[in-house]
Parts: sequence; C-alpha cells; structure tokens
Amino acid sequence: MTQTAKTRLLYAQDDFPVFQNRMYATAEEARQCPRGNIRLVEDLTSGLVRNEAFDPDLVDYDSAYQNEQANSLPFRQHLEWAADLISEEIGLDDLVEVGCGKGTFLEMLAARGASITGFDPTYEGDSPLIQRHYFGPELGLSAKGLVLRHVLEHIPDPYAFLCQLRDANGGSGLIYIEVPCFDWICKERSWFDIFYEHVNYFRLSDFKKMFGKTPALGWCFGGQYLYVIGDLSSLRAPEYDPANPVHLPDDFTPSLHAGATPSTDVVWGGASKGVIYALMRERAGNPVQAVIDINPNKQGQYLAGTGLRVSAPDEVLPNVPKSTRILVMNPNYCDEIKKASNNQFTYVEVGND
Repeated sequence: MTQTAKTRLLYAQDDFPVFQNRMYATAEEARQCPRGNIRLVEDLTSGLVRNEAFDPDLVDYDSAYQNEQANSLPFRQHLEWAADLISEEIGLDDLVEVGCGKGTFLEMLAARGASITGFDPTYEGDSPLIQRHYFGPELGLSAKGLVLRHVLEHIPDPYAFLCQLRDANGGSGLIYIEVPCFDWICKERSWFDIFYEHVNYFRLSDFKKMFGKTPALGWCFGGQYLYVIGDLSSLRAPEYDPANPVHLPDDFTPSLHAGATPSTDVVWGGASKGVIYALMRERAGNPVQAVIDINPNKQGQYLAGTGLRVSAPDEVLPNVPKSTRILVMNPNYCDEIKKASNNQFTYVEVGND
C-alpha cells in the first residue's frame, strides 16, 4: 500500500454513494445520486483511520436520510442494553444526545425518566425534547452526560469535535460513545461496511489513547460496535503507536471476487451494508435479484447507486423459488429473518459465505 510522510493508504474505492442511507423516489434518481471516493488511510501522527478523500461539502443530511434500525428486535435489545449502561454509569439526570436521529433512543431514555434534550437536523417528529439542528458550543448548553451514538464516525476531525463538546460542557462530564468497530470489519473481511459518509474508522485502542479515564469501554452488538464512557476532562490528543499499526488483511475482499453466485440472490437488509454489497456485486457483473427490508420507510423506495427497489418480505418471497439464497447482511438478524420467512430458503450470512 502507498505511504506518504504522514499517512499510509489502506483501501481505495471510487464512485461510492455519498449517502448509503438516503432513499430515493425513483430508480433513476437513485442511480444519479451524489458520489465520492474512498481513500482509507492510517494517520501516522494520530494513529486514527480516516477517508482522506472525504469532502464535507458533499454531505447534507435531510429527512430523506433513513437509518432507523429499531424495527428489528435484536437491535431494540441492543438499545435497551445501551440504555441500561448509561443509566448505571452516567445516570438519567441532565443528558444531551448529539445526533439523535429519529429520536428512538432518546425516547427510550425519556421513558425511563431521563431529563434529556436531543439535536438532529434529520428529525421528522414533533417531540419538544428534540431540536432540528446541529449541536454546537454556540448554544451554551452543558449537561451531566452526553450521548453520541453513531455520530463520531461522520465527523471530519473527531478529536477536535470531542474537544468542542468538552469545552461546551464546561470542561467536564461523561460521554457515551458508540461507533462501528474497525477491528471487526477487518477480521470479518466486511468490505461492505466501508462507506463514504463514514469519515473515520475506530479501534478500541483509539479511545484508550484519547481518554485518560474510561469508566467503561468494550465491544457490543456482536462485536460490530465499540462503546466507551469517557471522562471529557481527561481528553488528550491521540498519538500514533508504531507497535500497534492498523492491519487490513490482504484478502479483504474474497467474497466479492470468489466467482459467480446465483443471479436469484436476494439481499435482506436495505441499509448501509446492503447498499454497498449490492453496488459492488453489480460492478463485479453479478447483480442481486431483489432487496428486502422490514423498515416501512424504506419500502417502495430505491437504493443509492444501484437503483434497486426495496420491498417488504411478502412482496418478494412468494414469487421466488425455494432454492433462492437469502443474503443476510447482518448476522445479528439471521434468526429473526429465518423466522420471518418460515425458514424456507437457503440463508447466507454475508462475509461468511
């Protein structure tokens, strides 16, 4: 891989959808979606991994951005686990959720009695607890605890952003952070978990470097996510550790280049993983037949890049042969998917095929 004086190139792709979770009303609009390039590098000063080709001017979140996963029981169970951890380690008094999405997790905490305010420009509801704009130090708000779930991977300078949150919060307070785990992506050869809108890819060691005090940290959601509760007063600039370099496997994309697979394959999961998987399969000359998702806000809409229509299970399953392979984009949902489809098909946990 190419190395400059300050970075080392790990992975490259071109012409990726800027938003893999933005839904489109027509197939043509979806195929003409905004696009950007991936140049994943290891920073040899900070040790962090980022997309060096990321252009923040391409990114503008709106109500067409659909990343809600709480329609699935396994994911709701994960949210309950996270809420338990926050309740135990931070408490429920005086919380702020930065980038609260559609408000599902915030409402879960509020139902437990939390005093909480959320911020997100993509919010579509009418909760008085949520403000439809970005959270920033100019608001003059401070809280006992901050919640930052699946936000930090979208921020061009994550350490500077955490410093802004610390300063806006009076230099102290605890913060719950949850992000995808880059070590898991590498270990599982999960090339379809590399997205344009994810500027950063974190390892657990990154948070150990950024926080001097971490009351809790580890892996969750089957190892796919990292979590940390950090003391904002202990923030410090991360530094590259030559004894712990990033290792992207040489055989990172074997399942993509393993040869032709049945054209009747159906992707179950029209979120980020499914969008990139379908796109790369199409580019390899081996497109999938259909995409299923149980999120009603995705059904009838079209996926960025490929223009594939997202369907409800009962729109697809009665019309395909029992020999069809159902490609499960997230192994955490495999049992749920088998049950929902009466275990009638061949199920493949993508990445393990």
